Amino acid sequence: MRTTRSTWRSGAAFALLAALTVPAVAFAASAGATTRPAATAADDAPRTDAPQTHEGGTSSVVDRVASFYGAYVDARTGTPDTTLSNALRAHYLTKEFRARLETWERKNAADGVLRAQNTPRAWQVTYDNSGAGHTWTKVRLTWGDEKKPTYTYLSVQSDLATKEISDIKEGTATGGAADSSADSSDD
Repeated sequence: MRTTRSTWRSGAAFALLAALTVPAVAFAASAGATTRPAATAADDAPRTDAPQTHEGGTSSVVDRVASFYGAYVDARTGTPDTTLSNALRAHYLTKEFRARLETWERKNAADGVLRAQNTPRAWQVTYDNSGAGHTWTKVRLTWGDEKKPTYTYLSVQSDLATKEISDIKEGTATGGAADSSADSSDD
């Protein structure tokens, strides 16, 4: 039974990756979109007001970062699905950055995409800045319980030409990298 589940999960991982190339579920992370706090148990309760809508587009770098982090956190939650995690990295990260990320992970004994050893319970992606052929997004990762959440921030760089993620650094709540000299993926 375990072999069947493993085979099924691998097949599902590749099916999900294929579906991600034309996002069926996207996120309202573009400039001017409204945001909401991290998900709570109450979010799953039936609502009497209008249903929440998420939207995105294939041309938005911010939507691609949101799609990546949503799928990546799902793949790492519970029993991590490394096949899916690796497929997502291959699809969303530049080849050069994947090589630098592997070096960073060996040196720091942590997941370089999350900059942590554990998996957050929620995430949020916000546009930060653009220039010189790149867009930067701020990723807020939510840790701990709902009553006392803690947050870490990442600054994610994407290439405008390919829309692929080309760097991830520790960030700040206000945006930008925390200290680019101390946290470079090249280290």
